[in-house]
Amino acid sequence: MNAYFISAHDFKPFITRLIEARRVIGPVAKRNRFTFERVTRAEDLRLDYDVTILPPKKIFFPPVQDLVHFEGERYAGCIEAEPQVLLGVHFYDVKAIDMTDQLFREKFADPNYLAAREATTVVASNVQRVSDAAFWGSIGADVAPKGHDAFLTMIETGYVFETRTPKGAALLEFGRFRIAEKSEVAAADRVNAEILEKCPERIDHPAEAVAKRLWEVFGDEALWEKLAEDCFSCGSCNVICPTCYCFDVQDRWNLDQKSGARARSWDACLTQDFAQVSLGAGATENFRESRGERFRHRFMRKGAYLNKKLGGPACVGCGRCSQACTADIASPPKVINKIMGAAR
Repeated sequence: MNAYFISAHDFKPFITRLIEARRVIGPVAKRNRFTFERVTRAEDLRLDYDVTILPPKKIFFPPVQDLVHFEGERYAGCIEAEPQVLLGVHFYDVKAIDMTDQLFREKFADPNYLAAREATTVVASNVQRVSDAAFWGSIGADVAPKGHDAFLTMIETGYVFETRTPKGAALLEFGRFRIAEKSEVAAADRVNAEILEKCPERIDHPAEAVAKRLWEVFGDEALWEKLAEDCFSCGSCNVICPTCYCFDVQDRWNLDQKSGARARSWDACLTQDFAQVSLGAGATENFRESRGERFRHRFMRKGAYLNKKLGGPACVGCGRCSQACTADIASPPKVINKIMGAAR
């Protein structure tokens, strides 16, 4: 890892040259919220965002994605990965990318995801503004982000640019960088350490204790039904989660009934029909029929089921689920702290 510095004056020209040479995806304003979109002007890049509406996983794993196009007996895959730079990802979303990288690579590797992932240079950036639902300062603190090629930190005089891979170092040619001084690196370290204490929400217990407690209350159906009492089963908490990776696959036929596409779309385990299967002759079976069962499944997935595989909880503390939940019941800090304090 090497650290470089670029002045505030030279930063906008750097972004402009990068946009001219590469396809750049970054946070841009969408009314009073933010979203990852293609950046065509340096002034549209908003590194001062709090949290994006959808996580950056959509760049590698779109909400709707064609997998195969077919016509008669002919078919062709749809992998068309384009080299690009994903710029301005917060560290908690990098940790979520690490998780989806692992899950999409293991066993039957997903070529569609991996093609887009490997064609992308990921430049993380420091958190300049904290979301009112954020709790990334108190979850998975011992899990370090790895899936990025460079890290950009704004300090008083400019930006410290730490390269992590050759792909990250290759971006230096687009800007007037110099080797960072020790004082500048120290300033960047302080900025990134201090922000961890500014989350308005927190989980008051370590991940191991949370996982243990979730297993203890797994069979307490009354508790889970109470927690899910106001749930609309809309799945909003799933579809905006940076670590959820479930999807549905369906064929879409054109009017000629000879051609079409096989496509996948994000799916959500909080919806009523997610665990419903056909028994034939019009009969069905739902393995998680009640709201409480589905609510329990979500929290077991985030706080217990995958901990050993991922090295920590499958939640990075972004707070998107809290913001998206119409019923105001999806907040992990509120639910986990309530469970931890439930009668034993």
